[in-house]
Amino acid sequence: MEFPDLGEHCSEGTCKRLDFLPLKCDACGEIFCKDHIAYSRHRCSSAYKKDVQVPICPLCNSPVPMKKGEMADVVVGAHMDKGCRPDSARQKQKIFTHKCFRPGCKKKEMMKLVCDQCRQNFCLQHRHPLDHECPGQNRSISKAGCAAQMRLLESRQKSLNCQLSHNR
Repeated sequence: MEFPDLGEHCSEGTCKRLDFLPLKCDACGEIFCKDHIAYSRHRCSSAYKKDVQVPICPLCNSPVPMKKGEMADVVVGAHMDKGCRPDSARQKQKIFTHKCFRPGCKKKEMMKLVCDQCRQNFCLQHRHPLDHECPGQNRSISKAGCAAQMRLLESRQKSLNCQLSHNR
């Protein structure tokens, strides 16, 4: 053999392959070949030191701070033993809170969908004036006609704002 000092043997007991590009495990510091460098492949006893996760307490749903190298189960257990109390104010907040005002509809939406004519909140299905029989509408027009009227009102509002800014 010409280069007896070149390369190193894999530290995995079943492998011991002579590798000319050995890899050092950043958790336990041992030398491995490319097949055994993963923590799970060589059953690394120090892998938990590299696991960067923030455990959440199952009782109070708050993150539990932990130092690098500590085991999450031990830290969460200590947190629970120190007097962790489920906080009723931190309970899951409702997302769908905006109820549809159309009689008979029980749907709720995540955000408000207010009708421009009657100023009431509706669900996605009843948001257009024709869909909720809007009392603020004087004559019946199609949805396309309603959209055209809204664009006309917006353009008039913009032109009025421009005129006011030029008069100053």
